[in-house]
Amino acid sequence: MSDKYDANRDRVLQVAAELFAKSGYHGTGIADLGTAVGLGRGALYHYIGSKEAILYEISSRQLAQMNTVADELALSEADPEKRLRGLARALMRNIAEHRAEWTVFFREYHALTDERRDRIIVERERYESHWRNALEQGIRDGHFRVLPRLMVKGLLGMFNYSYLWITPLGAETPEEIADEFLDAVIIGMRA
Repeated sequence: MSDKYDANRDRVLQVAAELFAKSGYHGTGIADLGTAVGLGRGALYHYIGSKEAILYEISSRQLAQMNTVADELALSEADPEKRLRGLARALMRNIAEHRAEWTVFFREYHALTDERRDRIIVERERYESHWRNALEQGIRDGHFRVLPRLMVKGLLGMFNYSYLWITPLGAETPEEIADEFLDAVIIGMRA
């Protein structure tokens, strides 16, 4: 596809994310989106296909980006604590810079159906496994004590909830906040 097509599609997705974050997936109609981006229904469908396709694209893009970061860290960072810090810093930065998309993901991905929903769940679980692997390696290496099975869910919940309040230009950077969160948790996890 052309650069113009990609730019227009990205704009449609960004505006859709903002509308879905503000009014909800079910509370936003295709006509609302068309008006917001200045496109008629036919042109809009040229870029997005269906409303559910938009929701899937919004939900999957940031998750895919975080899985890419996690895959790279798994290959490049042997130290489990440093890998956790890399995961945490990248996640907080991404949430801060893409709040609308993460708001849509956390609040609306359950509206996806069938294969799209299943793919999101698989990718979310793949991302969580990177955190779990780092914690389990830290336990095996003697850095962390044995932790409850749901520790990854609790740890990610602490970071994920930040979509409600974090900004990329706050008094502390997203990376500083990630380090503070991890510092508090790692003290309790140390062997």
